[in-house]
Amino acid sequence: MAQSPGIGPKGRPRKSISRPATITRMPLLASSLHTSIRPLSKIASGGELSRIMLAIKTVMSEDADKTLIFDEIDAGISGKTASKVSNQLARLSLSHQIICITHLPQIAAMADAHYIIEKSVHDNKTYSNIQRVAGDDSLNEIARMLSGETLTDSVLENAKELKIMADKVKSEL
Repeated sequence: MAQSPGIGPKGRPRKSISRPATITRMPLLASSLHTSIRPLSKIASGGELSRIMLAIKTVMSEDADKTLIFDEIDAGISGKTASKVSNQLARLSLSHQIICITHLPQIAAMADAHYIIEKSVHDNKTYSNIQRVAGDDSLNEIARMLSGETLTDSVLENAKELKIMADKVKSEL
């Protein structure tokens, strides 16, 4: 005997559960040549997410977002990779305002404006202070990123050279 769609196998009405159809889109990524493709949320650190966003925003640089913020874009990179990231940020800055929080001198040297952000604790409360630096103060901050607290003549020269190299890259864009 055929059953109607609303009648269950024991002759009782079927319970109807109505759920909206959902489609979940999860970006997938293989972070290196010998790894499997996995959900981005499972394999990417904050720095990797920031660098992936840099790549996406570069490809889609005609979009409406004119201010882009990159935090920890320098996590886990140095040297040649840091220079490549800073060059890409410079290209993107031709059509966007870039705010980039960095600890790497290669990236900081590419900036047109520098700010120091310092946190302090008073009475069990954390305070953030931001201060713009320019000229020699800006070079001193790049030098501090290179060497820590002690600023020698050679470290200051290295900071100047990084700034000159960054200016050359920007002039060729």
